[in-house]
Order: sequence, then C-alpha cells, then structure tokens
Amino acid sequence: MKTLYGLNIPTSLSEICDREQMALLVYDMQVGIASQIRGAEKIVANVGRALKVARDAGVRVLFTRHMSLPLPLMGVFQLRMAMAWQGVDEPGSVNPKFLRDSP
Repeated sequence: MKTLYGLNIPTSLSEICDREQMALLVYDMQVGIASQIRGAEKIVANVGRALKVARDAGVRVLFTRHMSLPLPLMGVFQLRMAMAWQGVDEPGSVNPKFLRDSP
C-alpha cells in the first residue's frame, strides 16, 4: 500500500479487495428497467449470486434506483430522456415509469 497526503493507495488486488473498504453497488435493478433488457432473468440471477457472496463476506451492499418525477414536475432533461426511451415525439405522451414506490 502506498500513502500520499493521508490517502492509502492500493497497489495489489488483495489491497483493493479489503472488505472494510469496499462495497457492492446494485444499480437500477427495478422491474421497469429489467423488463427492457434482453436476458434480464440471467442478470437478476447473477446479481442475486453477487449479493449472497458480498453478504456472506461481510461486504457492505448499497442499492440505488432510478426515479421519475410526475409529468408536471419533470424538467427538460428528464422529458427529453423519457421521450427517447419511450419512442414518443410529444412530451405530453411521456408515461412516467419509475414513480416513487414503483416495483
């Protein structure tokens, strides 16, 4: 391990894989996201295996999720992105897919 200005800089895989320092980040594993991905069942199964390994090893696990605002609250960027993802030409045709508490 190298050190500079109080920062520990790992130089080997064993130093990088220190369970006290690492975490597994699970990003956007929502029903609405997975339904858009070919082979999602295999991906979900692999994530489940990774979760088990991380938990068994005592590695922290963090979950994030994409959220949509209700249509009247969406900004320009979110409207444009939703239009592209949903293949619609009119902003009023956007259907917010990831509202709070969605599966």
